[in-house]
Amino acid sequence: MLIREALADPVALTRALVDVESVSGSEAELADQIEAVLRQAAHLKVERIGNTLVARTNLGLPQRVVLAGHLDTVPIAGNLPATQDAECIYGCGTADMKSGVALLLHLAATERHPRYDVTYLMYDCEEVDLELNGLYKLTRSHPHLLADAGFAMLLEPTYGLVEAGCQGTLRAIVKTTGRRAHSARSWLGVNAIHAAAPILRSLQLYAPRESTIDGCTYREGLNAVRVGGGVASNVVPDECWVEVNYRFAPDRSEREAAEHVRDTFAGFAVDVVDTAPGALPGLGAQPVREFLDAVGQPPTAKLGWTDVAQFAALGIPALNFGPGDPNLAHKPEERVEIAKIRAGAETLQSWLVA
Repeated sequence: MLIREALADPVALTRALVDVESVSGSEAELADQIEAVLRQAAHLKVERIGNTLVARTNLGLPQRVVLAGHLDTVPIAGNLPATQDAECIYGCGTADMKSGVALLLHLAATERHPRYDVTYLMYDCEEVDLELNGLYKLTRSHPHLLADAGFAMLLEPTYGLVEAGCQGTLRAIVKTTGRRAHSARSWLGVNAIHAAAPILRSLQLYAPRESTIDGCTYREGLNAVRVGGGVASNVVPDECWVEVNYRFAPDRSEREAAEHVRDTFAGFAVDVVDTAPGALPGLGAQPVREFLDAVGQPPTAKLGWTDVAQFAALGIPALNFGPGDPNLAHKPEERVEIAKIRAGAETLQSWLVA
């Protein structure tokens, strides 16, 4: 089914979106089809920047909200085209996050009388490096398109729950050094791999901090994710490194997170190679409170990093809410429950037009 033929039904629309392959960097065809649909809607002003689409209502309402989602998926794993039974749609991107995109595109194309002005945002390259991320590039090239928003909702998979804010993330390389020698005369050298034992011991003993903010509890984590070292099978190595990933609560800044990692591995060389800030829950804005009322259950903390952090950096409170199950994201057996799509559509409709 073509996307334009499925707009009235978010379930059919999910399947139509999934069937247009859009692995990161290959979103042009999907963006073309969505752009054609949006430009037929007289109530929307549409701009396309690369493969990022921004469609705005301009009704003169006192508040503006953003509904956002990414168009790209991870590489397919023998799971396209989509299949469907009475309960689920199966296929690459069903959960992460074409079912969420279907909800916002359905609203963009069909809703003429929202209670807020709405910016519908669909962007490319979320699943790859931040420098390629369509939202990241938009905030730098066209910040005025988001500057007037008072709230943003990212329709990432949350299984129908509201996940507030997000954790920050940091990667660092912790290094040891030694002195090379022949392994038959190892006493003449210093083994850098052996010297990494205290690093791994610190990680084994690490007690993750918990931080509760606005009723949402964020649990931090510090883990080794890669390790390397060695020269040859008969050489005592003179270098070893452990890559660690620190997921930190949003009440820590990036600077504080880096200091914490350096303190944890005091006495070792620590090189912070990548960092991104978290996002506080941001539950005080009126549209946020009204949305939580529509959902009817309290928010939980987002344990992970999402693009809500980019909105928070702009001063825009943001939440994660979508029909997909995050535990199924990126898996060959990825799927989304039809009931979750319909329930999500009903919740958004009751909030946006109440």
